[in-house]
Amino acid sequence: MLRSSANLSVITIALPFTAFAQDIAPAAEDIAGPPQNYSPFVERTVRNRNFAEGLYWGDTHLHTMFSTDAGMIGNTLTPEDAYRFARGEEVITSSGQRVRIGRPLDFLVVSDHAENLGMPVMLAEANRDLLATEYGKRFYDLVQAGEGYEAFRLWGTDGVSQNRDVIDNPKINRTIWDRQIELADQYNDPGSFTAFIGFEWTSINNQQQPSNLHRVVVFQEDGRKAGQVLPFSAFHSPDPEDLWAYMESYETETGGSVLAIPHNGNLSNGLMFATEKLNGEPIDSEYAETRMRWEPIVEVTQIKGDGETHPALSPDDEFADYGTWDKGDIAGFQAKTPEMLPFEYSRSALQVGLQQEQELGINPFKFGQIGATDAHTAVATTRDDNFWGKMPSSEPSPTRWEHYVIQALSGDDMLSTFEYEALAAGLAGVWARENTRAALFDAMQAKEVFATTGTRMAVRFFGGWDYSEDDVFRPNVVDIGYARGVPMGGDLPSARNGASAPVFMVGALKDPDSGNLDRIQIIKGWVDAEGSRQERVYDVAVSDGREIGSDGRARESVGNTVDEANATYTNSIGDAELRAVWIDPDFDPKVPAVYYARVLEIPTPTWQAYDEKFYGIQMTADVPRSHQERAYTSPIWYTPEG
Repeated sequence: MLRSSANLSVITIALPFTAFAQDIAPAAEDIAGPPQNYSPFVERTVRNRNFAEGLYWGDTHLHTMFSTDAGMIGNTLTPEDAYRFARGEEVITSSGQRVRIGRPLDFLVVSDHAENLGMPVMLAEANRDLLATEYGKRFYDLVQAGEGYEAFRLWGTDGVSQNRDVIDNPKINRTIWDRQIELADQYNDPGSFTAFIGFEWTSINNQQQPSNLHRVVVFQEDGRKAGQVLPFSAFHSPDPEDLWAYMESYETETGGSVLAIPHNGNLSNGLMFATEKLNGEPIDSEYAETRMRWEPIVEVTQIKGDGETHPALSPDDEFADYGTWDKGDIAGFQAKTPEMLPFEYSRSALQVGLQQEQELGINPFKFGQIGATDAHTAVATTRDDNFWGKMPSSEPSPTRWEHYVIQALSGDDMLSTFEYEALAAGLAGVWARENTRAALFDAMQAKEVFATTGTRMAVRFFGGWDYSEDDVFRPNVVDIGYARGVPMGGDLPSARNGASAPVFMVGALKDPDSGNLDRIQIIKGWVDAEGSRQERVYDVAVSDGREIGSDGRARESVGNTVDEANATYTNSIGDAELRAVWIDPDFDPKVPAVYYARVLEIPTPTWQAYDEKFYGIQMTADVPRSHQERAYTSPIWYTPEG
């Protein structure tokens, strides 16, 4: 009986399961589904293979003790320390202090100077090859005597300022370059942290006219390709055209990819965006094409001043005078003159590019914009409440604000620049598919990047012809941006659907650890019928319900909550997010134009205010205690058809 009941029970239970399985079995035609994909993320990939889904933050310009100008004057940290710090680890600085970054970076370029790369390391190791040279022995003796700064000055006057390699031993360069490559490959962790291989080419043109023509050179691949060459230094040539030839040779011989990033046009004596070559000849279409092939982006803000615009160039822009360094050249020999300025700042350079395109047929200054630190401390800090100075001598102390950043070699202190004039550094925001060398490099080449003065606000900027007012508020706004137009760094497509003016979508989200947003502006540049450069600033989104007038400007200030004495502020003003769709009200389809977005935060304390509070000191009245951090997108260009 029990046995029979058990068998019946099994049968009873099995039958319903069999029936259930038969009921839910899908038909073949149901599995096939419709021709389109239900998943929007699959469709996104199908429509646009270059859709940049992630925002990644990094520093493309950082120096360690491998740089002679850093290592000889006190930097004891290596590239390994720089990577560890950028990834979020605590390190001990050259001055013996503990430091940590608030949020890890996503990528880093250790860009030590190519000129006698690693000489401080070789001096510390008493390298035989180095000591066998006349200057190597002189440098060693000075360093051993505690005169590292004097060794640095001797290296600068007898070597760098004359574009002369006083060591001239490729074996030494190879040893250090191999170490640098090995460390970059060791710390590169695809998907988590990207360590690019790079160096800085540090041309100052010549001693009679010291002009900052510096470029950071970034390799896309690993050491198997980058290791096939040595860094190209200003000792090889001070002319950027020769640097580009080196880069072309690298790509041809290795099959790799490389780009260069100019910086500090504000210290270039008008040469960074000049319309003449270094030899004095006018630039031509070949120059323009070559420059844009190798230099798709420019570093527009960093510790040594902000390079977006100058108040003399933008007199109608009340926000133009930010981090202005305009005393003289990189060495403090020559005072700045007004005619230099248009060829030093990115906003005017973008307009100069439009002028040149009319003459040459190619725009030589069609670049994207990023920020970086240029710190020589090996720690890439950008927050004002965590600022570690330009050089090891300017790491936190009660007196650092009075230290030199540039001590004028002319002896005229009016041409010197001091630490209290330094910004807390810039940062690069990159929109990319993923956090890998290849994806980030591709995004830089595509100019889908933007600069900030250290904050991590997120900014998107699209241009097209038929965005609607509601599109910017839709959850799939980014899909719409790509589908109907181009992102920052792009060229507007041909007008369609009878559009009479381009339409731009822009949005910004505040850094959760920084100030609220004041406003979003679109900066337009163009060339008028007489061939003169023109610009205009439009407020397109403002916080706190303020009004934008018929002139396109919000004249009411956002206010200021900064308590300078206590280095505090409140986010009781401003908005966490701003978005806008904007149509150019002054568009002329016959006139080429360039547009980019600038986003301003509400006022927040500067690093100088934090220093005053922390150390209980009082700086002079001209020292800024509050400022408005900002972001600059890469531009979008309009070119008339035909």
